[in-house]
Amino acid sequence: MTIDIVSPGTYTYGSLVLGGVLRDKGHDVKITSKLQSQGDVVLLSLFSTMQLLDPKIREFVAAKENVYVGGPVGLCPEMVLGELDARAVVTGEGEEIVADLVEKGPEGLPGTAYRDDGMVVKSPCLPISSLDHPLPLIPDDLCQQNVRGANVYIETHRGCLGGCTFCQVPRLFGRSIRSRSIDNIVEEVRQMKRQGVSRVAVSGGTGSLFGYGKQINREAFVEMLRALSGILGKRNLSVPDMRVDLVDEAVLEAVRDYTIGWVFFGLESGSNAMLKAMKKGVTREDNLRAVELARRVGVKVGGSFIVGYPGESREDYMESMSFLEQAMLDDVFVSIAEPIPGTPLARLALDAPEEELALYQEHDGDYRALRLSEAEARCFEMMLQGEGCKPVPRAITNDLYNTYLGEAKGQGKDLKRVMQLLQKYREYI
Repeated sequence: MTIDIVSPGTYTYGSLVLGGVLRDKGHDVKITSKLQSQGDVVLLSLFSTMQLLDPKIREFVAAKENVYVGGPVGLCPEMVLGELDARAVVTGEGEEIVADLVEKGPEGLPGTAYRDDGMVVKSPCLPISSLDHPLPLIPDDLCQQNVRGANVYIETHRGCLGGCTFCQVPRLFGRSIRSRSIDNIVEEVRQMKRQGVSRVAVSGGTGSLFGYGKQINREAFVEMLRALSGILGKRNLSVPDMRVDLVDEAVLEAVRDYTIGWVFFGLESGSNAMLKAMKKGVTREDNLRAVELARRVGVKVGGSFIVGYPGESREDYMESMSFLEQAMLDDVFVSIAEPIPGTPLARLALDAPEEELALYQEHDGDYRALRLSEAEARCFEMMLQGEGCKPVPRAITNDLYNTYLGEAKGQGKDLKRVMQLLQKYREYI
């Protein structure tokens, strides 16, 4: 059987893994980041709700007969099947079912959803027994991809101990940690390097949860980084995503010694009230301690922030702005609260009156002439603040100003479209 795996725009790690599984089952498999296919079956990997609204993706699916959709969008299969004319959606982990799916179809298969006489039929998901898998199918142009500085993000484990209201990870993979073996990870990275990949990021959520049992397994984490650094060189390895309550001096020293020397903390807010509303499980003080510890160890720190979260007051927002002044982060990423289907935030945003959401409120402050929503204005202003509060402040040129303004407006526009889509399927969110 000829199978095309299509991962539009960006090669997702999951698409590479499924390609390897199907290749080893004897199928003729090709993988592409372009919307094109000549195969008997198409596996379409989608990671964003916005992709469901992309007219090119919708037209591509409509023109094919056997399209199976997978990825994080599968948390709400009713929405996927309502927007795309796909044969079925994979709603859980796909490695153990993908061969049966393409060979026999979705009927009776765990972790799938499909239409039958206009009704959506869903089968319960079953977690896979082992994360170790065959070598991924590595496309020739993966070495040209650039996602936050890496050619590819590889998965070392699944699950998260946190319960953040805006995050899909614990809803997709649970709150128990399952890790791959170091040998399986090392073999994969060696093969990637042989095929031209030079820059790899270690992902799977919080990096230091790799090997987690009843506590952080520092030895496994350090051993894994040391092994990968030996293959790639520390300048080509990153392990960016960390929870502030799951790092210590030993973890950060390993990041310093075996990677590019950066961590990326999900700080989200400088307001304890908002951190509690987001169920982050940490406080402003915890965030500051982690930033200071990383700096003391010699690791640079980037941080992400969320603005426009339901219930965020002007006072909450200003606490985040003052946090930036105090923390002096090396890099800052700001996003407007995104109601991802399957998360508590999505339900919260849908249940809130529109006039109470900053996404729809008209900004009446310093940037009123720019005709921004309150959420867009906060996003824009915090981006500018982040540049001015770096250890070496960056001058705000006209180009940078316009870039951040365009980013804030673009986020607001996209999220309003997402909210319209969620309203359409609110009974399933």
